[in-house]
Amino acid sequence: MILEIFLLIAVSSLGAFFFGKHLAQSRLALAPVGGLSDRAHSLPGYHGYFAAWLVGLAGFAVAALGLAYPKLFNGGLLLALFVAAVGGGFAFSYRQIGAGFRARIQVERFVKGALLLCSGVAVLTTFGIVFSLVFESLRFFEQVPLLDFLTGLQWSPQTALREDQAGQSGAFGAVPIFTGTFMITAVAMFVAAPIGLLIAIYLSEYATKRTRAIVKPFVEILAGVPTVVYGFFALLTVGPAIRGFAEGFGFSVPTQSAIAAGSVMGVMIIPFISSLSDDVINAVPQTLRDGSYALGATKSETMTNVIFPAALPGIIGALLLGVSRAIGETMIVVMAAGRAANLTGNPFEAVTTVTVQIVSLLTGDQEFDSAKTLAAFALGLVLFVLTLVLNVIALLIVRKYRERYE
Repeated sequence: MILEIFLLIAVSSLGAFFFGKHLAQSRLALAPVGGLSDRAHSLPGYHGYFAAWLVGLAGFAVAALGLAYPKLFNGGLLLALFVAAVGGGFAFSYRQIGAGFRARIQVERFVKGALLLCSGVAVLTTFGIVFSLVFESLRFFEQVPLLDFLTGLQWSPQTALREDQAGQSGAFGAVPIFTGTFMITAVAMFVAAPIGLLIAIYLSEYATKRTRAIVKPFVEILAGVPTVVYGFFALLTVGPAIRGFAEGFGFSVPTQSAIAAGSVMGVMIIPFISSLSDDVINAVPQTLRDGSYALGATKSETMTNVIFPAALPGIIGALLLGVSRAIGETMIVVMAAGRAANLTGNPFEAVTTVTVQIVSLLTGDQEFDSAKTLAAFALGLVLFVLTLVLNVIALLIVRKYRERYE
């Protein structure tokens, strides 16, 4: 019944728009010359929008009652309330619409309120995420000391079900996990950042229109490839290739390694960095380029001394997006780097990341009363704080070194 109500809301709002618009047109047309028509405040379209959102809000109010109290408002009663509410909206619109009615102001207030509501939803969602992480993390730190979690060098969250089993207390040292996370992220950005920026510079400053029209779509296709496909590619192609290359020099390297996962992840991130950087570079005013060329600078000098400093804030934003994408990736790491929480600085060894461990801890039927399960929230909270700190540092760097043109 609720689905039918929402369909009726859409139809009623559309009908109210045409009703209000045509009613306003007829009333303005019937106004005497030199009378109300000369003092009409709003165009007929605004009257239509006013009637549409008024009828829509009335219908949504009834639908909300049906969702909140399904046993009390259902069937014929809910439909009767809907008809009454929508009819009241039409009647009120019929009385208000006229040459002197400030429909545009009412519509703009509604749009402003809707935008404010959307912003509030985003802010409240962020606060909800933070509070849920903090609340569950505090429960975890009641069982595991914070200092042990942040400085521990061994990660083995498996806890015993009986007292006679070994390792019943578990080990929750998160250093190996964050070391693996930052290692894979560093490898990915080492691949994606220079290649993505060079692609953006070439497409925006050096490539012809025909070359740009061919190359740019092919680069952006990489963004649409599912991550599981990248994982297959890393596991079946990149990992064995790296192992074979190392064995040719007498080294033993496993198929699953940080460099295999990071390099493939870097390829996945390239279109994010290149597309955003390309848009930012193209947004630099052409007058800056012309002024640089007029002073005798070459194209490369103009790029490094004028365009790049002007586009630095946007480029930093593109790199931060790439870092966030690398930190949050799971499937490639599971397939190409494994799940072993090894504390190592060697990118040719198997490691794990925070997101992989969170998925492992929360997979299956879990109850949120053990340290093993609550550890996932602690990992998420620390990762959230570290990402926030990185963003703040990046903003400070951009604010200090960016070029200002006034």
